Amino acid sequence: MPERLPARLRAGARVLKQHRGSSGDGVWKVELVRDAPDPGAMLVEVRHAVRGSRAERVTLGSFIERCAPYFAAFGGVGCLIDQPYQERAGEGMVRAYLSGDRVVGFGHQFVTALLPLPDGVEETPAPPPRYYFGPDKPEFQDLRAQLESSWVGELQRLCGVATAELPAIWDADFLLGPKTPAGEDTYALCEINVSGVFPIPDEAVPPLAEAAIRAAVRGRNNDRST
Repeated sequence: MPERLPARLRAGARVLKQHRGSSGDGVWKVELVRDAPDPGAMLVEVRHAVRGSRAERVTLGSFIERCAPYFAAFGGVGCLIDQPYQERAGEGMVRAYLSGDRVVGFGHQFVTALLPLPDGVEETPAPPPRYYFGPDKPEFQDLRAQLESSWVGELQRLCGVATAELPAIWDADFLLGPKTPAGEDTYALCEINVSGVFPIPDEAVPPLAEAAIRAAVRGRNNDRST
């Protein structure tokens, strides 16, 4: 972290996330305020994504010390995931719900946790509600096509997960990335959730039930074969 983070901060704001967390815990926006020859003395502005958090200005060295518990987690093999801050975060986050390798619904929410605060506001406001849609929502068909045609398959190859091993219900959160030269949207993966995925769109319930039944039948057949 001391070796790699300074150069990345000089190129732009970063978002650091602990390996596992919820409700913004362990998620930080870090932005360079003033450079210094000694990276530990660089002045940075940090903001925790937990609701009610305020921006702070600290040295990079002291912030790195604050992050030590994240690396100590899970018996000393914890980590921080480093991502570039997405400037279009204010346009909302799209949650794609999947059953196996098929998209079964979407959620859309305007995230507020790490957005620049309005003048006179010191604490992060509460996020607005998430809205839920079926898989055919027109605004999200480009993302759906990418997920079903290549993204999920690539994820499976990288992680060594067979299609039958994919969860009956899981989701992936995306923020809007920079537009292409042709003006098309790109998407930046924010995180993947594979446990406690609820609430879900109504349209996702039948595929979830079907996937659960298939897994139960497959398990029963395996038991009989042994």
